[in-house]
Amino acid sequence: MRTSRKALSLVAVLALAGCGGGQDPAASGDQNNGDKSPLAEYMGEGFMSSGGGGMRISIRAGGGQGSSEEELAKQRKVEDATVACMKDAGFEYVAVPPEAQPKNKFNDAFNLPPDKFAQQYGYGISTIDWSKAADDTDPNTKIRNALSAKAKKAYDTALNGPNATANGTVVIAPKEGGGPADSGKQDLGCRGKAVEEVYGKSQDRAAEFQKYESLFKDIQALQKRIDDDQRVVDATTAWADCLADAGHSGFEKIDDPRQKVEEKLNELTGTQPPTKSGAGKTITGPPSFDKVDSAKLSELRKFETDLAVADQKCRAKVYDEAYKTVQYAMEKEFVDQHKAELEAYRDGMANR
Repeated sequence: MRTSRKALSLVAVLALAGCGGGQDPAASGDQNNGDKSPLAEYMGEGFMSSGGGGMRISIRAGGGQGSSEEELAKQRKVEDATVACMKDAGFEYVAVPPEAQPKNKFNDAFNLPPDKFAQQYGYGISTIDWSKAADDTDPNTKIRNALSAKAKKAYDTALNGPNATANGTVVIAPKEGGGPADSGKQDLGCRGKAVEEVYGKSQDRAAEFQKYESLFKDIQALQKRIDDDQRVVDATTAWADCLADAGHSGFEKIDDPRQKVEEKLNELTGTQPPTKSGAGKTITGPPSFDKVDSAKLSELRKFETDLAVADQKCRAKVYDEAYKTVQYAMEKEFVDQHKAELEAYRDGMANR
């Protein structure tokens, strides 16, 4: 399935201090060139800090932040358990070893320098149809495609649970309603059962993170100190003025341009953004562009790339260096003051 592995491999995303959504390679060049900030050394490969109040930590289902042999062995067990479960449900499923899993069609794009990515893909929001981003060499895609419409629905339910959509993503609506009910215990089908069998129950994993709550709050406070530093404030003002001079006025925060594109895409596709109330849970995939007005989509893509190119140039000209200087200095001080807690977090994640 195209996106179900991704939906289940990231079982915890901790958005700190209002981190914006979406993938934005152009906004994080340091992550692209392997330059890790002092805090990222402890928080793992999913950690990203950017201006505008954004820090994000992505935790893999199996805990191991890399691809150690132990972690790969667990992933193989998940695949084998999925095979057995699907067989019991009456469907064929082929185990795909982690080292042989299909790569995203846009992997090469994400290795581009930020300025080149912006020129070709903008922020990667409307310019990439994420519902079709995976490579179709997955043998299970071929198995599913050979089924009738009715059988496909049954296959999806068996593999990913009753709330699965046609492209393998899972949608769990807020408690207020408006979609599939969230009874509290989420049925994620054979893949979800396999993950729990290998890694333990999701409730146990969630409880494990509670002991790091104080650390996460301290990191959130750190991000606010970085953003409030006068050097960053001045750099943000200079960036906004630079964008206005380039014909893109009205932006005040560093993440505003990307969020503007996201809003326009949501409006075009009729997508309801996740609520911020915290009620209910959503594990969802990207909207398909199949039924979107092609002329309007083309117009949005031009708007996105033009804005992203100007944004990237202005960041590089007046913002990035100032932000990085403040970020690295404050993170180094934070690491010195919280080293024991950070080491405990790093070791705890490595042993999950």
